[in-house]
Amino acid sequence: MADEVRKTALYILNTLNKERNTLDNLLEDVLREKTLFSKKDRALLQALVYGVLRWRGRLDYIIDYFSKTRLNKINPNVLNILRLGLFQIIYLDRIPVSAAVNTSVEMTKAAAAPWVVGYVNGLLRNAVREYGHVTFPDVDKDPVKALATKKSFPEWLIKRWLDRFGLKETGLLCDAINTIPPITVRCNTLKTNRKKLVKALERYAEKIKITNYAPDGGFFFNPKRSIPNIEAFENGLFQVQDEAAQLVTLHLNPQSGETILDACAGLGGKTGHIAQMMKNSGRLVAMDKDENKLMRLESEMHRLGVSIVTTRIHDLSSPLNREHFGKFDRILLDAPCSGLGVLRRNPDIKWRASQQNLAYCQKRQALFLDNLAHFVKPSGVLVYAVCSMEPEENESVIKGFLNKHGKFAIEKKSTGLSFDACSLVTRDGYLKTFPHLNNMDGFFSICMKRKK
Repeated sequence: MADEVRKTALYILNTLNKERNTLDNLLEDVLREKTLFSKKDRALLQALVYGVLRWRGRLDYIIDYFSKTRLNKINPNVLNILRLGLFQIIYLDRIPVSAAVNTSVEMTKAAAAPWVVGYVNGLLRNAVREYGHVTFPDVDKDPVKALATKKSFPEWLIKRWLDRFGLKETGLLCDAINTIPPITVRCNTLKTNRKKLVKALERYAEKIKITNYAPDGGFFFNPKRSIPNIEAFENGLFQVQDEAAQLVTLHLNPQSGETILDACAGLGGKTGHIAQMMKNSGRLVAMDKDENKLMRLESEMHRLGVSIVTTRIHDLSSPLNREHFGKFDRILLDAPCSGLGVLRRNPDIKWRASQQNLAYCQKRQALFLDNLAHFVKPSGVLVYAVCSMEPEENESVIKGFLNKHGKFAIEKKSTGLSFDACSLVTRDGYLKTFPHLNNMDGFFSICMKRKK
């Protein structure tokens, strides 16, 4: 079965090269089909796929070092076979080197000419003996190339971070992103409390710790069962949600009885959190352009015991109908973004994102805010959030919005956040989190209040 797992990993990596699909969606679809995969098989599949994507830049440098054919001339399928083989050789101690090489050779036989099979075999066997002697670029002479290859990141991204954070902090940020993150959950306070949830999860996970800033969160590694098969999940006692995402809803500070819009609700992670903070009392509209996501959101709300949510299909690229929607006490725009703040959970984004994509995201985010501004009641609030640490999607968007909409001002009193969480808010009122500083995803959030 291990050979089948490797073939499946190759299929996923090849599909990511060809399609605009996310790793999460692809893995979910594949694992739904692979019903014969054991827990061990699934763990190996995730280790291979996430590992190759996490370390692709470093793996490619080593492949290029041993290859007589330049990287951009290697067939993409063959290159992924080499990445998979090399990742196992370097990073997976429990897999015999011979198994890593032999399986790579067999996969190449099924897809390429005999001389290519010989090339793969020779390169991997050379790497087994010599990869420890590969010399990487000198950080003093070329810090961009050195960090990009050693830490496995695109050069354009390293250059940005070096300009903003400097060498030491950029290195720490890269290391944090390359560390396998914990599974972080948020207790559903409509059904239980954090103390009881931790107790309920102890039989499935060891060393559960509570989050530092979010009052209802906890995190753990390596549960004994997949999350959907844990009894507490089936009973709606928690949602999987990073601590940074939990802080966004606290920043919104929803109250019982209010009318609230979750403008890009997706699968309902923040929708569920808003509903529990509203104590399931009031009116909560979950809006998204994707009908399938909203159907799954409705199912999720049922699991959580939430009854105040109504769903609306709408693409925020177009203005909303003022008669149909009315006005809201609070609006959350968790805007579509580059996703560069969640690279530790989504390493595929590393190799898809681009400098140009940031400009596209910024334009779209500004449009979404413009289309929502008219629907905030006087004295109501509009919270903008993105899972990105990049200025184009953070301060630049907000400065542009405030210049255009004089009725709004930044609300610097973060009444929904705990005392400790307030330390993450800058003097300008920006809530910012970073993987290397806070052990959570990189998020940006701002609360803007409409004047009376």
